[in-house]
Amino acid sequence: MSPSPSETASAIGSSDRTSEASDGPVPNHVAIIMDGNGRWAKNRGKARIKGHRAGTENIRRVIESFAQNGVRYLTLFAFSTENWNRPSAEVRGLIAILREVIGREVKRLHKQGVRIRHLGQLDRLSPELQRAMLDSIALTQDNTGLTLSVAFDYGGRSEIINAVRRVVEDRIPPEDITEDLFRKYLFTTDIPDPDLIIRTAGEMRLSNFLLWQSAYAEYYATSVLWPDFGEEEVEEALAVFGRRERRFGKVVPESPR
Repeated sequence: MSPSPSETASAIGSSDRTSEASDGPVPNHVAIIMDGNGRWAKNRGKARIKGHRAGTENIRRVIESFAQNGVRYLTLFAFSTENWNRPSAEVRGLIAILREVIGREVKRLHKQGVRIRHLGQLDRLSPELQRAMLDSIALTQDNTGLTLSVAFDYGGRSEIINAVRRVVEDRIPPEDITEDLFRKYLFTTDIPDPDLIIRTAGEMRLSNFLLWQSAYAEYYATSVLWPDFGEEEVEEALAVFGRRERRFGKVVPESPR
């Protein structure tokens, strides 16, 4: 049974750190490489853009499911810097979907207490779409529920190069450059690094996603295509994370018998 709108709003705005999926720890920040839209469409004899629409429609239930399990930050890899090289018709379709989603979903997410952020560049989007994205960020900036970061026209290498250029422009002495300082120049300066990175559709690579931030993230891959990634898959990913032992380079001493 689907939750009522009031129940969903409460879940997304909640600070509860317990998970329905696992007795173990809950990731504070989950980042997802949403893959498999094209294959989902091909398997059904449909155009690729139909798969992208199906994948977009899936986002709402995934947000709700992670929020209900206590996740506080969710980052979605929606469009990479390399995706501009796809056929122009597909790119136009993806941009149109972004425009539709902003128009349809932002007010709903705002009502549910979601804070929206953008990771990446905006200058290759139309002025109207740039304004719509900036308006959605401004509208939700004071919300205290789940933080939803949309990585659109984002690339990890591009982000690092951009950060280096800004450090140079600010004439930071080399001896003053630390990891803490450098992260302030990244797109993710005000959100924690991901604890869990999920990739759908069976692929086993990061594809230029959050390269700096993912240094100690747990990785979870599933063969499920993104439009089919639902509540059961969310709970399975969280359960697997809950069983992981995160050492961060340390040796965990064995407990005495």
